[in-house]
Amino acid sequence: MRKLFTTLSNIWKIEDLRVRIINTLLFLLIYRIGTYVVLPGVIYSSLSNSQGKEGLVGLLNMFAGGAFSHASIFALGVMPYISASIVVQLLGIAVPYFTKLQKEGESGRNKLNQWTRYLTIGITALQAVGYVKSQLQPNQISPEINAFTFNLMSVVILTAGTLFVMWLGEKITDKGIGNGISLIIMVGIIAQLPGAFLTEFSVRTGGKGGLITFIVELIALIGVVMLTILIVQGTRKVGVQYAKRIVGNKQYGGVRQYIPLKVNAAGVMPIIFAQALMFIPAYIPQLFPSVSTNPIVMSMANYTSWAHNLLFAILIIVFTYFYTAITINPNQMADDMKKNGGFIPGVKPGRTTSEFIDGIISRITLPGSIFLAFIAIIPAFASAIGVQPIFSRYFGGTSLIILVGVVLDTLQQIESHLLMRHYDGLMKTGRITGRTATPTSAGTTPPVI
Repeated sequence: MRKLFTTLSNIWKIEDLRVRIINTLLFLLIYRIGTYVVLPGVIYSSLSNSQGKEGLVGLLNMFAGGAFSHASIFALGVMPYISASIVVQLLGIAVPYFTKLQKEGESGRNKLNQWTRYLTIGITALQAVGYVKSQLQPNQISPEINAFTFNLMSVVILTAGTLFVMWLGEKITDKGIGNGISLIIMVGIIAQLPGAFLTEFSVRTGGKGGLITFIVELIALIGVVMLTILIVQGTRKVGVQYAKRIVGNKQYGGVRQYIPLKVNAAGVMPIIFAQALMFIPAYIPQLFPSVSTNPIVMSMANYTSWAHNLLFAILIIVFTYFYTAITINPNQMADDMKKNGGFIPGVKPGRTTSEFIDGIISRITLPGSIFLAFIAIIPAFASAIGVQPIFSRYFGGTSLIILVGVVLDTLQQIESHLLMRHYDGLMKTGRITGRTATPTSAGTTPPVI
């Protein structure tokens, strides 16, 4: 306990770190207040407490911190920005113009950011139209306002709200701690946790399983969190030796470094891609009522069925390999290593090095993808054995991986400030190990989200 208070005191002593933490908390407070500001013309008392709690809508509501069900000005959250970022990232592989921008350094990144912002506006406007049409019923809108005026005004406000949240995320990144967009998503997920916790507690203590069952669920949740940390932290270190160089009166190189290859280099993206495809069977009965009684369609539309989860797990494994392949380029890593006079001991530079790195990535990606698929399907099995749907989402899937990844990244940022000023780290052993280490010039670190 004394160690904890000493660490907190050291954090407060560092002025730059203290200011960054305060800025982060203030920006997040602004975001949380905005999630309760209702769209003009919406009758708040008419919104149902169960609105936006199930299926895809429930997942979006979780990422938006409840703003989706509140008909808030921040109802769409940062998900349009995430979608735009994914599209731009994929364009960087398929379109030569965007590939060229990725290699132009700071100026290229600025142009890609501009393209991302423009695309965010378009995606947000389309999603805003869909939100107004599908989520808001006529009896939830004030009769004193014209329908066309309300629709146009709501689309503009929802688009502006998402852009403001995106601006808050960028400010947190510049003036605060860690990745601002990731922190905003994390805060939205955590905001739903107390309500989910109380709901599950009241159901269990109300006669459905009892207190012992609730304690067992908490122990299982802790175990899943520990397993997720192992996956997020896991790295395979490839040793790299650099030749000695004499520049003037100084010697460079001659030291052994390493390339940290992550077991789960794709992060949460495979789950997001697979989840988007798995929502298609749920909409088939709505589009084609005649096949709604088909056993295969019914099984695939039920997210607790074995067929649904088996296909979901296979898609995650496939997308993990796909996303790892497009984010990590062994050829570029080998070329950068060769240009800087580095080599892997016992491996020839050039193509042989590239094949060696690619082989390691292929081997470590398999267990990483299997564990990722296992964590992704845990919420479905938790719901199948009686855990409330709103609480079962915290047993795995996208929300848990985002929570673990963002918390570890934030702790890493704080620890780096402490160690840089010769204070002890957050952990008793001195530092948080296994997270994103300082890569060599041949290493690349993919984004968290």
